[in-house]
Amino acid sequence: MSEKSKFSGCPATGIGSMPGGDAREAAKTVTGSFGDGAGLPYLAELPARGPGADMIGRTIGLLVEMYGHVEPSGWRISDRPGRDTRRARSWLGEDLDALEEFTQGYEGPLKVQAVGPWTLAAALERRGGEAALGDPGACRDLAGSLAEGLRAHLAEVRRRVPGADVILQLDEPSLTGVLTGQIRTASGYRTYRAVDRQVVEGTLREVLATAGDGATVVHSCAPAVPFALLRRAGADGISFDFSLLTEREEEAIGEAVEGGTQLFLGVVPSADPASGGLSDPGGSVMGVRTLWRRLGLNPGTLTESVVITPSCGLAGASPAYARAALAHCARAARSLADNPE
Repeated sequence: MSEKSKFSGCPATGIGSMPGGDAREAAKTVTGSFGDGAGLPYLAELPARGPGADMIGRTIGLLVEMYGHVEPSGWRISDRPGRDTRRARSWLGEDLDALEEFTQGYEGPLKVQAVGPWTLAAALERRGGEAALGDPGACRDLAGSLAEGLRAHLAEVRRRVPGADVILQLDEPSLTGVLTGQIRTASGYRTYRAVDRQVVEGTLREVLATAGDGATVVHSCAPAVPFALLRRAGADGISFDFSLLTEREEEAIGEAVEGGTQLFLGVVPSADPASGGLSDPGGSVMGVRTLWRRLGLNPGTLTESVVITPSCGLAGASPAYARAALAHCARAARSLADNPE
């Protein structure tokens, strides 16, 4: 599979989470919004169901020979799979059943999401209450368990949807904080030491490699996304909130585009706008066209290089707005293709 073909037929997609707790309704919405080449369908996440359906809990359910349980402060490592781990795995099974139902006969790209190793290390507590992030050995063990679990998860998705080209997305909203030493300890009075960039990069490379020949994306809705590091780690695509982009990152954006990295641009609000509605599809991507001109990039490369998304997950939106936002992403991508300049 060539680099460019990895994302062919993916003009728009969602980040991962959806509102509500009905797996069948979420799968129907996602596959319906992005069917017939309109975009990239994905395995929806429904965190409103509670612990185990949240992004951290779902990923803990994927780990091999590592388990977690819920404490008042968050998820903590366990010796054995208890009720919380079992619930996470049960909900994932329910979501996979729904996806399988609504992708009968489907052929094309399909995205699955999991929390990346560094955000997981920043969120998952060791037995004493401090994050795994503070222990390099715990970070290594966690990354190894995650990589093994993801290999099995991707194989299961391919078994259930045999016509799918599965794309792996790692969610890393805490990555910038890990790199800059901004993740707070349990007391809140100090922060964990910044992790060496080469260690961060090597661990990400190891986990991304579980996708094999499949495409990979890293998503962060935090400011100051480390574009160059993610590209070196092997990410084929980088997903981010377009409104948080600053001039400091523009050179890295240009280099990413010229290097063949796919940009997943979060230009559609992820929650119901206070103004009461979405702008016209062309207006939503006006800033993308402006950025391309400012960087001196060929407008003809826009549709090859860009996937349009909401700014982050849609868990906090109303069901009606979530449906509208996904449809709007598809229309905005079409507008970009029809009028790149």
